[in-house]
Amino acid sequence: MLVFLTLFALVCVVLYRQIWASFLNNPGLNGLILAALFIGILLSLRQVWRLFAEVRWVNNFRVADPGLAVSRPPVLLAPMAALLRDRTGRMTISQTTMRGILDSIGTRLDESRDIARYLTGLLVFLGLLGTFWGLLETVGSIGKVIQSLRNQQRNVRDLREFEKTDWPHR
Repeated sequence: MLVFLTLFALVCVVLYRQIWASFLNNPGLNGLILAALFIGILLSLRQVWRLFAEVRWVNNFRVADPGLAVSRPPVLLAPMAALLRDRTGRMTISQTTMRGILDSIGTRLDESRDIARYLTGLLVFLGLLGTFWGLLETVGSIGKVIQSLRNQQRNVRDLREFEKTDWPHR
């Protein structure tokens, strides 16, 4: 994730002028998009960071002597920690118990990803909104150009008519 974010930042630095010019076309909407993106990146990094503590707990639990208390209980693996808390010697877990623990962990992970999914959908929606906004402005600009061409054409026609009628009086 950090490698991707670094590459993204480098591309932004290289294309700074073009990005800034595009940003200024609609700073309100673009600022909202950037804020949602920034919050989503921070939440995703936080979720990955939370997994490091769980992995550390599993690794400490694997090498710990039976009955040794682990200093910090896990959050996502709380059902497994409760099951294995009073282990003595080698312990086996049945397939149905392990399936229940894995389903519980999967549910907890899905719950923590709900905000990231919402922000992803929000970013897509805001991007589409910005696209349609830009298209509407383009259509409006084209209409103004066509209207000015009609006015110029009328002015040229009126000037020619004026020259035809005014010519003998000169």
